[in-house]
Amino acid sequence: MSDTANLKLPCLEPAQAQKHVTVNEALTALDALVQLSVTSATLSAPPSDPADGARYIVATGATDDWSGHEGDVAAFQDGSWRFYMPQPGWRVWDEAAGHGRRHDGTGWQAETGGGVLAAGASFGAALTAHVIELEHELTPGWANDTALEIPDRAIVLGVTGRVTETVVGPVSWSLGVAADPGRYGNGIGIPAGSTVNGISGTPVGYYGATPVRLTAAGLAFVSGTIRLAIHYLALSIPDA
Repeated sequence: MSDTANLKLPCLEPAQAQKHVTVNEALTALDALVQLSVTSATLSAPPSDPADGARYIVATGATDDWSGHEGDVAAFQDGSWRFYMPQPGWRVWDEAAGHGRRHDGTGWQAETGGGVLAAGASFGAALTAHVIELEHELTPGWANDTALEIPDRAIVLGVTGRVTETVVGPVSWSLGVAADPGRYGNGIGIPAGSTVNGISGTPVGYYGATPVRLTAAGLAFVSGTIRLAIHYLALSIPDA
């Protein structure tokens, strides 16, 4: 049986029996891949109770039913997982991170939008400035890693934030990353309207997608909502 060139959809063969099976298989793949939006790109094991039609990008270190499918689009359809291998140029909306991703032929790269061309060259290399934002609802505990990630190879100028719903639990909180929880601010206020303007003393380069971390002081987080923004520069290499 032959497949289409791009989406690898099964084609009907002359005089084929049970044509509906092939047609339904193709429609199932289209339902998964057209207007592609995934719940998350950070899980390495399938969720315990996925909704029918739910889609994920399988993270590194895949286990269980996702084993061997790192980087694939996993779709839960008709009670089982189906996997679709991405092609260069595929784009997807990452619902958890709040931004798009593009497959470059090797892996999924963040498409964070908000980019302003700062400098470009004749071979296509460029320096761009970006801002990405997300509103994070706090979960109980001492630390929260957000779905808002600092992209791989980002040069961060700073991270800013605003409390949009009063933080309940701690006396204050810190803003940073796992390696340095207070990198972008300490002793930040908990009432709604409190702000933090965490400027990097020296621009910091990140070699891998890195979640922003919120850390409680005094007592653990109970609830609250914080709006966050990452301000960074990105380098693009010359065209082939």
